[in-house]
Amino acid sequence: MSDYLETLNEPQREAVINNLGPCMLIAGAGSGKTRVLTFRITHLIKSQDVDPFNIMALTFTNKAAKEMRERIEKEIGSDARNLWMGTFHSVFARILRAEAHHIGYPNNFTIYDTDDSKSLVKSIVKEMGLDETQYKANIIFNRISSAKNKLISWQEYLGNPLLVGDDAANMRPEIGNIYKNYSLRCFKSGAMDFDDLLFNTDKLFKEHLEVLNKYQHRFHYVLVDEFQDTNLCQYFIIRKLAAVRQNVCVVGDDAQSIYAFRGADISNILNFEKDYPDLKIIKLEQNYRSTQTIVHAANSVIAKNKAQLPKNVWTANEDGNLIELIKAVSDNEEGRLVASSIFEEKMQQQYKFSDFVILYRTNSQSRAIEEALRRMNIKYKVVGGLSFYQRKEIKDLLAYLRYSLNQQDEASFRRIINLPKRGIGNSSIDKIVVAANDHAISIWEVLQNINSFLGGRASNVIEDFVVMIKRFGIDIQNKDAYEAAADIAKSSGLLRELYEDKTVEGLSRYENVQELLNAIKEYVDDPEKEDKSLGAFLQEVSLVTGQDENKDNDPDKVTLMTIHMAKGLEFKIVYIVGLEEDLFPSQMMLSSRAELEEERRLFYVAITRAQKKLFLSYALTRYRFGRLKNCEPSRFLDDVDARYIKVSTKFGGIDSLAPNPNFTKSFVSGIKKTVSSQPVARPTTYKVSVDFVPSNTSTLQEGMKVEHPKFGFGTVVKMEQVGAERKAKINFSDFGEKTLLLSFAKLKIHEN
Repeated sequence: MSDYLETLNEPQREAVINNLGPCMLIAGAGSGKTRVLTFRITHLIKSQDVDPFNIMALTFTNKAAKEMRERIEKEIGSDARNLWMGTFHSVFARILRAEAHHIGYPNNFTIYDTDDSKSLVKSIVKEMGLDETQYKANIIFNRISSAKNKLISWQEYLGNPLLVGDDAANMRPEIGNIYKNYSLRCFKSGAMDFDDLLFNTDKLFKEHLEVLNKYQHRFHYVLVDEFQDTNLCQYFIIRKLAAVRQNVCVVGDDAQSIYAFRGADISNILNFEKDYPDLKIIKLEQNYRSTQTIVHAANSVIAKNKAQLPKNVWTANEDGNLIELIKAVSDNEEGRLVASSIFEEKMQQQYKFSDFVILYRTNSQSRAIEEALRRMNIKYKVVGGLSFYQRKEIKDLLAYLRYSLNQQDEASFRRIINLPKRGIGNSSIDKIVVAANDHAISIWEVLQNINSFLGGRASNVIEDFVVMIKRFGIDIQNKDAYEAAADIAKSSGLLRELYEDKTVEGLSRYENVQELLNAIKEYVDDPEKEDKSLGAFLQEVSLVTGQDENKDNDPDKVTLMTIHMAKGLEFKIVYIVGLEEDLFPSQMMLSSRAELEEERRLFYVAITRAQKKLFLSYALTRYRFGRLKNCEPSRFLDDVDARYIKVSTKFGGIDSLAPNPNFTKSFVSGIKKTVSSQPVARPTTYKVSVDFVPSNTSTLQEGMKVEHPKFGFGTVVKMEQVGAERKAKINFSDFGEKTLLLSFAKLKIHEN
C-alpha cells in the first residue's frame, strides 16, 4: 500500500481509491477534505496512470490551488504542473484564450477587474443622461453580476417582466438597458469581466458543441472543491464537461454554505444526487480539529436546519472544556470582558496571542473590541478589512467633523471638498491652494471670497459649501458631540449616499458610520466625561488612532475578523461576540426559512473554527443608530445543547445558572425572561462622590471598602495576582460582583 494511503482513515481511503463514476464527498468540518482531494488526484496519476493533462481540479482560491499542487508535487514530482488546476476563473480563462474566437472575441481579450467594470458602468450611466446618485456604479454592477451568475443575458433580462418590474419598483427602470450597453461595449472592446469568464464559457459550450466535445474528451476526471459555494453558472459548466465520462467528484459540506449573497446556491449540493442517480456518496465524518465538546455543540446547532444532507460528525479527541457564555451589560463591557478573558487565558495557559480569534457578524462590531484590546495593550490585527478608524467611510466623516471644528485643516479640506461629489475637480482645488499661497492667506479665506479667485459653477458650489461648514461650526458650539456629529453626517450627504447603496459592501459602510455615531453617543452619555464637546471627542479619537501608526511585524497578535472571512481557518481559542437577536441572526436575514438557515450555518462555521476552547458572548444593551437599545440573547444560543455550555462567572455573568444536563431551551429563555421582565439600566447612573480621588491600590486587601466612579460602593472579596497584573473581585451593592484589573480601575479606598 502506498505511504499516503496508510495515513488515511477508512472513509478517506475509500474516497481516494474509488475514482470511477460520479462521487460526492460530504466533508464535515475539520475532516481533512483538502488532504483527501489531494491524495485522490495523486492516486489517479500514481496508481491509475492517468495523464495529469486529463485532470481538471477546480478551487475557489488561488491559495487552495497552490497548496494542493505543492502537496501533489511532493508525491509525483514535476508532472503535477501539467494538471489543469486552479480557480474557476483562471481555468476557464485558459479555455477562452484558446476558443474565444468562436463567440466573436479575440483570443487576446482584455480582462476587466472590478474597478474597470464599475468605471465603464459609470461612463454609460453618464452617457445615458441618468441620475448618477440613483444609478450608482456599485449597485448597477452588482445587479449585472448577479444576472450573469444566474445565466441571464441582457436580452433575457430585458425580456423578463419580473426583473424589469423589480428595477422599476426600486426607481431604477434603466438597469436592463445599462446591462445591454455594458455588454455591447465590453464586446466591442474585446474585454471580459470576471463574471464573463464563467458566463462566456457556458455560452461557448452551449453554442459550439464541437468545442464542448473537445474538452469533454480531454478531461477524463473533473474534481471540484468547496462545491457548496458554486453558483448556477459554475454548476452548469461542470455538468457539461463531465457529461461523457461522468467521472466527476465534488467535495463540500452543505453545513458550511454561507455565501448566498455572492450567488452561491446550496441546492447544487443538496440536489446533486438527482442529476446523478448512480452517485456514490462518501461521508468524511471524523473531525481532527476540535474537542468533543465543541463538535457535539456544533452538531446540536446544525441539527436544527431542515435543508441538509444527513451526517454525524464525531471526533476521537479529548472532551475538552465546556463552552463559556459571557453576558455583558453593554457592547463596551463585552469588549472589556473579552479582552480580560484573553489576557487571563494567555497568562494561565501560556497561549500566544496568535492562538486567539474574535469573530463577529459585521465589521462595525470591531470598534468596541479594538478599543478594549488597546486599553489592555493587547496587540491585534483585523483580517479582511482595515482597523475601524482606518476605514474610508470613518475617515470621511471624521474629516468633516475636524474641518467643521478647524477650518485651517488642509488635509481634511482636501478629503471632503468633493465628498459627496459636488463637481469640484482637482484643477479647481489646485487653483484654490495656489491662490492661498500667492496671497499668503489660508485656504479658508480663499473659500470665503471664492468669487475673487474662481468663477463659473464651481464658485457657486463652494459658496454653498462655505455656508454649510459655517453652520456646522455654530452647531458644534451649541450642541454636544453627538448632536453635532449626527447633524453633520446627515446634512453633508454622507449618510444618504451610503444608505442608498444597498450592496453588501454599501450596507457594511453604512453600519460602520452608524457605529462611529454610536461611539460618540456613548462618549456623551459617559458620566466620567466632563467635556461633552466634539473637540474633546476628536482629541480622544486621535490619541486612540495614533496607535495605529505604530506598525510592527510582530506576528503574535489576536486576530479579529468576520465569520465569513474565517471559513477554512482554525484557532485554538475562539470568541464569537454579539450573539443577539437582529445582530446574529441578522435582522436582514429573517424573512424566510432559507435565510435563517444560512445564518445558522454561519454560526456553525464560527463554532467549528475552535480547536481547544470556545467562548460565546452577548450584550444586554447596545447602541444602534444613536440610541441605547435593549437586546435579547440570540435564538442560536437556544440551539446549543446546554450540556456543553456554562455561564462564565470569572468576569461577570449570571451566577445562578450552571451547566446542567437537564437544561433545554429554558437555558436561554430564562435569560430572555430576565431581560424582558426588567428594564435594563446601563451601569453609568451612579453619581460619584464630589471629593472622589482615586487611591493608590498597591495596598488593597480583601475586606476593604472601595468606591468606583461607575459601579459605586463595594467590598473587596478576593485578590488575585496574574503575572504582573493584580486583580480584585469586588461585590458592588448595586451592580453585583465585578473583577477589575487594578492597573486600569479607578478606585477610592474608604475606611471601614
